[in-house]
Amino acid sequence: MDQDIGAKLSRVAMVMATIRQRIAARNLTPGAKLPSVRALAASVGVSTSTVVEAYQRLVAEGAIGARAGSGFYVANQAAPFTLADVGPRLDRAVDPFWISRQSLEADDEGLKPGCGWLPPSWLPEQSVRRAMRALSRADGAVLSNYGSPLGLPALRQLIARRMGDHGIDASPSQIMLTESGIQAIDLICRFLLEPGDTVLVDDPCYFNFHALLKAHRAKVIGVPYTPSGPDMTAFAQLLSEHRPRLYVTNSGIHNPTGAVLSPVNAHKILKLAEAHDLTIVEDDIFADFEHVPAPRLAAFDGLQRVIHIGSFSKTLSASARCGFIATRPEWIGGLTDLKIATSFGGGRLAAQLVFNVLSEGSYRKYLETLRTRLARSMAEVSTRLEHCGFTPWLRPQAGMFLWCRVPEGLDAADIARFALERDIVLAPGNAFSLSQTAAGFMRFNVSQTSAPAIFDVLDAAVRHGRAG
Repeated sequence: MDQDIGAKLSRVAMVMATIRQRIAARNLTPGAKLPSVRALAASVGVSTSTVVEAYQRLVAEGAIGARAGSGFYVANQAAPFTLADVGPRLDRAVDPFWISRQSLEADDEGLKPGCGWLPPSWLPEQSVRRAMRALSRADGAVLSNYGSPLGLPALRQLIARRMGDHGIDASPSQIMLTESGIQAIDLICRFLLEPGDTVLVDDPCYFNFHALLKAHRAKVIGVPYTPSGPDMTAFAQLLSEHRPRLYVTNSGIHNPTGAVLSPVNAHKILKLAEAHDLTIVEDDIFADFEHVPAPRLAAFDGLQRVIHIGSFSKTLSASARCGFIATRPEWIGGLTDLKIATSFGGGRLAAQLVFNVLSEGSYRKYLETLRTRLARSMAEVSTRLEHCGFTPWLRPQAGMFLWCRVPEGLDAADIARFALERDIVLAPGNAFSLSQTAAGFMRFNVSQTSAPAIFDVLDAAVRHGRAG
């Protein structure tokens, strides 16, 4: 009996695949009538009951529709928006979604030198556990009610003080909590962009900037990035030619290069932004990694043309989703309305957890230990990578990323594919490059690049590439 049921299900799936294929090939266009149940059953060699079930399932999927007394018709639907199909299909096997999927889906014990976060053992687990125990004893409203749209007042006050340490003057009323740094940028895009607007990003930059901006149907243009910030000649020229609405960047530790914006370039950027009516989104997610704070555009600008964002996923926990936006007072209301429209109340539990950890005295000591540990790993991993032929583009002042040139004549994507076959996730350069000019680069996370097997595979990949 079970075999009979399985056989019928496979025949139903076969009929469904046949109809989908005809629709995809445009042999059946939107609005076209499908073959009758009897005709299709005869043509593909199945029973009429099999075709009826296949049609009913396709109706449930929305692929086709049924008209009483008339038959079945191809649904008149627009094709869904697919991010993977936006833009040229260059380096598709290792595009940004490939890196994210491989890193997020890999086993917790897997080797992920290409990912963008710290190993669990490097994070303040005991502080988080203490914060969770305190949270379990909180008032019932904290555990069950929606948070306010602006977010937990005590955490916004704390963030304002932390921003003050970087010279950014912002009141708690200018700060809105979000579910993450990515949600912060998403809300800003919804608030400021229309489809077709131009946005500048660094080239290379964090690859999810590309994906998110494409989701908003923006025209994304890359500006070459140097060890002291964007190439200012190219930046000025792009502003004049394209009149972009936004520029999205890191001015602290840059992802993926580890570079730091110079004070001279920071002033030049703000002067050009004023002349060309440009708004800047400054992503400060790596602030707590710094030994000495780098220049912040928001500090020089006073949050007039600069929107400052951040989150706590890199140094505290990626599971406790909590970020923030700091901006001019008159924009907070519109952003808050958008937050209500897209996610309703704030993530009260996550915000309270983050506040409990950040306000604990041990967090500063943890950060000091973390910075020292990262600096030591940066030196050790850099030396070992050089022995494999991977040369750092620069020596970062802080942080966890090394942007390295791969051995001459090799393609980082080929190395990444070779490593993935051996269960190691790497981050090849073109995933970060809008212009696809970084095939000779690879980003390494030094906190995730200690296992000897990683260097063995890199050595093997280089030999394989040269032999091929």
